[in-house]
Amino acid sequence: MPKVEIKQPVIDEIAEKIKGAEAAVLVDYRGLTVAQDTELRKALREAGVTYKVYKNTFMKRAFKDTDFAQMDELLDGPSALAISAEGDVASAPRVLANFAKKADKLEIKGGVVEGTYYDANGIAEIAKIPSRDALLSKLLGSIQSPIANFARVLQQIADKKAEGGDAPAEAAPAAEAAPAEEAAPAAETPAAE
Repeated sequence: MPKVEIKQPVIDEIAEKIKGAEAAVLVDYRGLTVAQDTELRKALREAGVTYKVYKNTFMKRAFKDTDFAQMDELLDGPSALAISAEGDVASAPRVLANFAKKADKLEIKGGVVEGTYYDANGIAEIAKIPSRDALLSKLLGSIQSPIANFARVLQQIADKKAEGGDAPAEAAPAAEAAPAEEAAPAAETPAAE
């Protein structure tokens, strides 16, 4: 069987995976223990990221004429490819960057996110973006906060009235001001005589 017939299915597999990909990150996995590699693969799988080791020549051929061809210069030495296909674009960079903090042997080479090439530092910055769920919960919290505060103020006003609290603060100063105004004209009248 010719070598081309053996290689082409692998190239087609890579091309199929990157066809709908929103992000792809290349890493150098040398030096990871089997336990670390297993832990990394599990974390990536849970995040919905496809992770696999391919030959550099196969990836170059699969990347040809795509946005991912920008990573060709990174295809030197052992390389593993992490692909975020749907949903959270930053999931692959986030999981890899978090894991690289624990396992210093994992080296992020760079990647392409939404058609733009990023080096290792750029991928680290993208990794800092919170997940979609975290962003939604922050948004809901910021929307809920003013409403909750307003509801608390209304409840405090209702509780104060139910306790038979004092008259509103605006009415008390007006009542005190009236006697002072009556006393002032009386004082002016004797001076005029």
